[in-house]
Amino acid sequence: DEESVKESIKNLILTDKGERLMRPNIGGNMRSLLFDNITPATIKIAEEQIRTTISDYEPRAEIIDVEVKSTIDENRIEVTIRFYLTNIEQPISVNLFLERIR
Repeated sequence: DEESVKESIKNLILTDKGERLMRPNIGGNMRSLLFDNITPATIKIAEEQIRTTISDYEPRAEIIDVEVKSTIDENRIEVTIRFYLTNIEQPISVNLFLERIR
């Protein structure tokens, strides 16, 4: 189901490593990046973490592209993930906005 895979990807990205019991390595660990200075290197690290997390923990999704944009003044990151589902030819997209909450 398309919606369940989208929710799974969102949950994986928003979960920090060590947050889930019995599975301490699962998660995108994106919150730690939000407190760093947002630079091109930070954006590249975020893209790589997202790709690795999805490929390791969501076997139903085959990643096409991960795009990370930042708005430096707003301290937020916009993530767009495009992927294929197994047995579905049409690409699917998920958009996330990650913000630093004080």
